[in-house]
Amino acid sequence: MRNEILQNAKKLHFVGIGGISMSSLALLARRAGYLVSGSDRSDSALVEECRKAGCKITLGHFAESVEGADAVIYTAAVSLDSPELKRASELSIPCFSRAEFLGEVMLAYPCRIGVSGTHGKTTTTSMTAHILIDNQKDPTVANGAVSAALGGSALRVGGEDFFVYEACEYKASFHSFFPTVAIITNVELDHTDYYTSLAHITDSFRTSLKDAEVAIVNGDDENALEAASDFSGRLIRFSLKDETADYFAKDIAFVDGRGRFTLCQNGREVSEVSLPMIGHFNIANALAAIAATSCCGVSLAGAAESLKSFGGAARRFEFKFKQNGITVFDDYAHHPSEIAATLAGAKHTGAKRIITVFQPHTYSRTHDLFDGFVGALSASDVVILPDIYAARETDTLGVSSEKLANAIGEKAMYMKSFEEIAAYLAKEAREGDLILTMGAGDVYKIGNLLKEALAK
Repeated sequence: MRNEILQNAKKLHFVGIGGISMSSLALLARRAGYLVSGSDRSDSALVEECRKAGCKITLGHFAESVEGADAVIYTAAVSLDSPELKRASELSIPCFSRAEFLGEVMLAYPCRIGVSGTHGKTTTTSMTAHILIDNQKDPTVANGAVSAALGGSALRVGGEDFFVYEACEYKASFHSFFPTVAIITNVELDHTDYYTSLAHITDSFRTSLKDAEVAIVNGDDENALEAASDFSGRLIRFSLKDETADYFAKDIAFVDGRGRFTLCQNGREVSEVSLPMIGHFNIANALAAIAATSCCGVSLAGAAESLKSFGGAARRFEFKFKQNGITVFDDYAHHPSEIAATLAGAKHTGAKRIITVFQPHTYSRTHDLFDGFVGALSASDVVILPDIYAARETDTLGVSSEKLANAIGEKAMYMKSFEEIAAYLAKEAREGDLILTMGAGDVYKIGNLLKEALAK
């Protein structure tokens, strides 16, 4: 680590330790020899994992929890006037954001692959990790969701050469990272509670490349190309449309929802790739992962072979169950472009009808991208909308799921409770239907309620 405070610290306290990324960092710190304590508002499987690793856990946020710590690590979701951070300030205990600490941790690894983009980060990180693991590169990985490639975890502690991580753009946190290989999957306006315009977020991605030696950029995305337009290192483009790109997917086809394509490098056909996933967007993610792992010494044929067994990431068009001829999937999509791409991929499954239960995430995103949500969700045969998942916000904009349903039209309906939605689906769904729960909140819980209702 470059930071002397963290170099000399013995005890770290994590505020919000139950988050997917925070728990991973706490476990990394624990395995690096730090004494670790942490707090969160409620218990969870991730909190229990930290507890079993020797972290001292406090449920609830209390000022005294930080006492005795040499440094405090906090998630962006925690208010700066929270009891713990206020007490740390009073005691002059140094505080570091999650991003700042992750940036320090990764410096120990000579090859650092950062995966950024408005969409596709988690899947591309998972693919990259899977290829490296399958080709005996033994990476350390910090992902944004649990993944089959990581043994059902979001974290993998491997060797000392390769560090693969998801680089989140929220509040420009990825500016604290130090990638040697930087991936940009795409750039669109999102997180409108922080970014004021498309130009603002594009400039933020541009800044994220400042320390990279190699930039791997989606050649089909104008904003991603703009972000890399003045990059001074080695620029690698991947594309589904431009045959002149460094990595190109040719002869794309889908069979029973599974993608197939011919991998071309610099105009030369290299290998056939079979990907056990839906959607053109996942083929683009695969190209990015292949390009990144090639920079780590993995052969293109080896990467292509590895992708055949890729198990996906949690909540990324994740199969939940099939019952009474009804198939249920769950997906994290919460931006209009993600919704549109996922629904387009879902149609490759051959379902008779697609019923989408979408839970909007944050009032600001729903308000600012309202028309985009209307257009994207209209591709579904039936749309059901529960209340907006507020996350870190309160409603000051007058937007609602009911207004969104009315704007979509007759195929859409608003239902307040998850129980009401599950009961409706159990009654109205037919054999051959595909039900897709979608959103970044807790909409996935409907799947369990539906399974119970169908069993009855």
